[in-house]
Formats: sequence, structure tokens, C-alpha cells
Amino acid sequence: MLSAISFIAFTGLVALIAWLSTRKTDESTADGFYLGGRSLGAVTIAGSLLLTNLSAEQIVGLNANAFSEGLMVMAWETLAAIAIIFAAIFLLPKYLSSGITTIPEFIEARFDHHTKSLLSLLFLAAYGVVLLPTVLYSGSLAFSTMFDLPETLGIGQWPVIWICVWSIGVIGIIYAIFGGLKAVAVSDLVNAIGLLIGGLLIPIFALRLIGDGNIGQGLSTLWESHPDKFKMQGEVDSSIPFGTVFTGMMIAQIYYWGTNQSILQRVFAAKNLKEGQKGMMLAALVKFLIPVVVVLPGILAWHIFGDSLENADQAYPALVKEVLPAAFMGFFAAVLFGAVLSSFNSLLNSSATLFGFDLYKEYFNKNATGPQTVRAGKTFGLILGLISMTIAPFIIYAPDGLFQYIQTALGSLSTPILAVVLTGVFTKKVPAIGAKVVMIGSVTLYLISQLILSPIFVDKALAKAAESGITDPKALSIIEAEAYPHYLHVMGMLFVLNVIFMLIMARVKPKKDEYKPKVTDAIDITPWKYTIVAGIVIAALVISTYVIFN
Repeated sequence: MLSAISFIAFTGLVALIAWLSTRKTDESTADGFYLGGRSLGAVTIAGSLLLTNLSAEQIVGLNANAFSEGLMVMAWETLAAIAIIFAAIFLLPKYLSSGITTIPEFIEARFDHHTKSLLSLLFLAAYGVVLLPTVLYSGSLAFSTMFDLPETLGIGQWPVIWICVWSIGVIGIIYAIFGGLKAVAVSDLVNAIGLLIGGLLIPIFALRLIGDGNIGQGLSTLWESHPDKFKMQGEVDSSIPFGTVFTGMMIAQIYYWGTNQSILQRVFAAKNLKEGQKGMMLAALVKFLIPVVVVLPGILAWHIFGDSLENADQAYPALVKEVLPAAFMGFFAAVLFGAVLSSFNSLLNSSATLFGFDLYKEYFNKNATGPQTVRAGKTFGLILGLISMTIAPFIIYAPDGLFQYIQTALGSLSTPILAVVLTGVFTKKVPAIGAKVVMIGSVTLYLISQLILSPIFVDKALAKAAESGITDPKALSIIEAEAYPHYLHVMGMLFVLNVIFMLIMARVKPKKDEYKPKVTDAIDITPWKYTIVAGIVIAALVISTYVIFN
């Protein structure tokens, strides 16, 4: 009963704060619905960025990887800080100075409207097939495990996942479609604070448990018991071999923080460039500290449960259920619920923005007014939400776990998108045909690589190992990993090929009308004077973690 009361109380508080903060914003206009009237400050931006990113799929999925492999998976978090710094210094000033609402809108100005539409479709595919379903699935898995819903309801895990997915999805659709960006961003900030507090409580209680009430003793016990879990360099058969840090890992990070519409829409809503850069730098600093929430609990779960769990994705919710006192359970469930809604809402709002601005006005109603565009975006968001709710429960069958599914699937889309956006930003003569070929060709090559070539090479290598009488699981794992390049390496190679191809096209068939960036006076684009200094300090902190743990 206490858990239920605290859950309802915190959820209601967030909704009330969001309503009070947005009741004077005109959500019927495109600028009001999609960009919150360009009124967000640094702290709100940072909170919204973090909670858009840090949802159940991140907490559950990355802790599952840490449960299986240890500290090395924190690279997904610490290197994100580097990508945020890069975006804040080099990309954000160019974005905001042009006054754009979406990344595809920038691509239209740089290339042409067909390239913009193609990019919008890639974004929407990423949201509908990968990101929205994983957010729903991970949240549902967390609630199912934390509250032991299959036993409580007397039904199997599969039906419970369906019930949770559709319950969360329906609430999220209502929130996102009718609330607009500012409602999402304000609720994000409140939930981000709650998530950080709740997220820190989990390792604290877990360390007290294994240290007989002493956190320091708990850390010592964990360190001494599992030294293999604290290695930063992934081996060749791990999910992120060390070499991938310098190839596809950074491509995935810069794509996410520098070109992803659902992330950048929060920053596009900044009052000015100064607030946007401060917000991004604050987010980068917190990302450096986030492994305490999304990696350490996974290692703690391994110490407590070992290999007794059905699958690694249950590690985090099982740990929460094990160590969190009942008085805090409702609060944490409300925070996690808010985090799931945040990511789901943010992706739906960005999808509505992409469809309304970049597809509806281009192909369905060229003379659409602001309110008409908003209505069309809301309708599309509703449809996409229903599709994602149908796909989500089937992620339970993903062979390599939730987080690996996200990153592998996104690899097909993130590589061409990043290549096109970066060449668009930093060059002036790459033609539209070059960008179009890259977006179609790169996706095709990646899918061929992962779905056709990789299985062929792996099967041949394992068959040869069987003929040689090799049966050791570790040896077979290494043979399988070495049979074909890691998907992150494939991303790195394709990215280089994409950029080279577009630069060649710039020489062979240069853009006739050289691109000249437009400059808007919609907001003040004076940069924050400490951006570079803050970036250097945070980057140094990130590098220090690798030095310390190596």
C-alpha cells in the first residue's frame, strides 16, 4: 500500500508541475508544440537530454551488459560525454544560427527536399522499429520483474509484457500527443532529478547489503571478489572489443548526440546558444558520472545472483526488488515510469515533428497552416506509437539482449545519417545525389553485412573448429568473434567509405549552387565563453577513467 501511495503521489506531482509550467504556452502553434516556444534554459535542457537518453532501456540494458561483462561497457556512457562536447562546440552553433526546427530541415537547405525526405524516413524507421519498441519493452520487463507481476496476476511473463507495453504506450501517447515539447521537457527535469536520486540509492543499498552495512566494505568485497569485472579493455569476443572505441563506437555516439532529432530538439528549444551549450556541457558532466547508475548495479547484481537469473536483462530489476526498502519502491517505480514515458514521449514528439515539418507539408499539404501541421504530426505520432506497441513484446526473443539489439539495429541507420549531416555541415560542394546514394547504399550494405555475410563466415569458422575437435566454449567464442568484423568496425568502415564517396562526388559532380548557410535572428547565437574550457575538463575526466582502471 505504501508503494502504491508513493507511486501515485510522485507521478501526480510531476504531472502537476508540467501542467503549471506549460499552461501559458500556446501549444496550437508549431513553434509552441515542437520547440516549447524556444524558452528552455540550461538546467531544463540538461535534465531533458539526460532523461530522454537515460530510460529503462538504458538502465536495464546497460546493467545487463555489465552483469555479463563488467565495467568495460561504461564506454557507452563515458564516451557519450566526448560526443556531447563535440556537438556543443562544433555543431550546435551552426544548427541554431540557421534557426532550424529539425535536422532534415537543415539537410533540405544544404542538399534538396528529396534528400530531406529520405533522411526523415531513416529517422522515423529508427524510432518506430528500434527505439520506441525497446523503450516500451525494457520498461515493461522492469516492472514485471520488480513487482513479480506474473505471480501477482497469475499469468505468464509473455502476457504480462503485452499488458505493460500497452498500458505504458497508451499513457505515453496521451502525454506526448497532447502535451507538446515543453510539457515533456519540464516533466523530464523533475523525473531526471528523481531518477538520479533513486538510481544512486540502488548501488548504495546493494553495497550495504554485501558489506554488512558498510558501503566501503561492500566496495572492497566487490573489487576483490570479481577483479575480472573491473577491466576496461574488452577482449576480442566481448560486446565492445577495445578497438571499437576508435571506430564505430564514436560514430554511434556522435550520431546520437549530434544528429539525432529526439535529442537535439531539446537543444533547439533553447532560449539562446549560450543556454544550449551550457545545458549540453552539464549533461556531458552528468554522463561521466552516470555509470554509477547504469553499470555498477549490474556488477553488484552478478555478485548477488550469479548465473541464477533466466537472462541478463532481469539483473537490474531483480536487484531493485532485492535491495530497495518497500518505502522507496513506489517512489523508484514512479521515477522509472517517468523515465520510460519521457523517452517514449520524446521520440513520439520528435516523430510528429519530423512528419509534420518534413513530410506532411512537402507531400500532403504544401499550404498547411501551423495548426494543420501540428494536427497531422499528432495523428502520425498516434499511428507510430501503436505500431511500436505491437513490435515491443517480440524483443524478448532478441538473441544477444536488449542493449545489443538497440546498438546493432541502429548501426544500419546511424552511419549514413551521420556521414550525410557532417559532410553537409563542413563542406559546401557535395551534391545531393552523393547524399542520396550514401543513405540508400550504406543501409543496404550494412544489412547485407550483418544478415547475410556475417552468418556465412561464422558458420564456416565454427564448422572448421568442429572438424578440428575444438570444444572449449571460450575458444569457440573467440573463433566466432574473429570470423567476421565486429558490427562497430563495420560501421567505422562504412562511415569512411560514405565520406570518401561524397567527397569524390564533390569533385566529379560538384553542387552547382554553392551552399551558403542562412543566418537567423530568431535567437541570440552568442556562444558561452566557457564552452571550450568546460569541454577540455570533462574530456580529461573521461580519459582519466581509462588510465585509472587500466
